[in-house]
Amino acid sequence: MNIEELRDYCLSKPGATEGLPFGEETLVFKVGEKIFLLVGLTEGNRFNAKCDPERAIILREQYEEIVPGYHMNKKHWNTVYMNGRLNFKQLHEIIDHSYELIFNNLPKNKQDEIGG
Repeated sequence: MNIEELRDYCLSKPGATEGLPFGEETLVFKVGEKIFLLVGLTEGNRFNAKCDPERAIILREQYEEIVPGYHMNKKHWNTVYMNGRLNFKQLHEIIDHSYELIFNNLPKNKQDEIGG
């Protein structure tokens, strides 16, 4: 998966938006004004995604391409390298999980507004 494919997939999520709130080097994807994924534009081979803490540990043990989140809360965020053995389906599952964690924690009226 390259950065354009990653961007297209993230923006296909209901209510997903993109922006550069931390400067021109980090592209951020949000739902309901909450971040679900960050990707460095200079280092486009990896992204940070939110993850359930127990699942994060399992994924890190299974895949060397998944490590504790760079510059993030390492309990809740993973850095995922896209140039390894993870396939599109696995990368999509990681993105989906991150999106769903954020979406499901939004207030009910915000979820209804987004319609995911």
